[in-house]
Amino acid sequence: MLYLGCPVWANPKWKNAIYTADAKATDFLPQYARYFNSAEGNTTFYADPSDDTLKRWQQDTPEHYRFTLKVPQRISHHGGADSLAQLADWLKRMAILGQKLALVHLQLPARTGPADFGQISTLVEQISQQCRCALEVRHPAFFDKGQYEIQLHKMLQHYHAERVVIDSRALFSVPATTQALIDAQAKKPRVPVHAISFSQTPMLRFIGTDDMAVNRQFYQPWLTKVQQWLDEGKSPFCFFHTPDNHLAPQLCRQFAQDLAYAHSCLAPWPGEQQFSLL
Repeated sequence: MLYLGCPVWANPKWKNAIYTADAKATDFLPQYARYFNSAEGNTTFYADPSDDTLKRWQQDTPEHYRFTLKVPQRISHHGGADSLAQLADWLKRMAILGQKLALVHLQLPARTGPADFGQISTLVEQISQQCRCALEVRHPAFFDKGQYEIQLHKMLQHYHAERVVIDSRALFSVPATTQALIDAQAKKPRVPVHAISFSQTPMLRFIGTDDMAVNRQFYQPWLTKVQQWLDEGKSPFCFFHTPDNHLAPQLCRQFAQDLAYAHSCLAPWPGEQQFSLL
């Protein structure tokens, strides 16, 4: 199965697109889940949801929906001596989601490199005891195909964890002519693309532009790779960004169309008549 979605599900700009015009904030997730079966789950990076919120997420999504949730930045980016205890507590609370929690996304800053390998390995191990871990690294040493990258991959294979694949080539292929592009190019990583999977749930983050023709040019190789993963019986998680994510649902949908995959995002949207895809 292909799990396809956007970086978030709570975006009021999607009213009259995938959301109805009168949608309230509490309507966003159930309406989103009609068309997409996963989301990148950035919300947990910035704040801890309450138990009641987690229960509502569980109730507002169909049985086939799967969450990927990002480890809070207070642990992944600012963690101190008690980071492992904080992670254990956070994982325990996320267990409310049960089988709907498919991946725990551990995103590390670019400063976290080979010197921190022991800590990285410990975090991956701890996550893997409860859920599949998807590790995102940004330090250049983990992209050189040398000893540090090999060491990283062996560790991930040992814990049946994934390495998050980031493809931001489309974003950086265009000049920053809008504020959204300026912000996106300043914040998003520009790292080599390594199409790797170590488990049954590869994870791709495709960071595109608002120009769907440009995006199509850059995601062409992913049509082949994702189909390969599907043919191997894997369940890839593919998340598509645009500079301010206004057009992220349209980019997801275009990818599903080009893949010729019968995904639920191809069903008619509430604001169908307002958009035409290239």
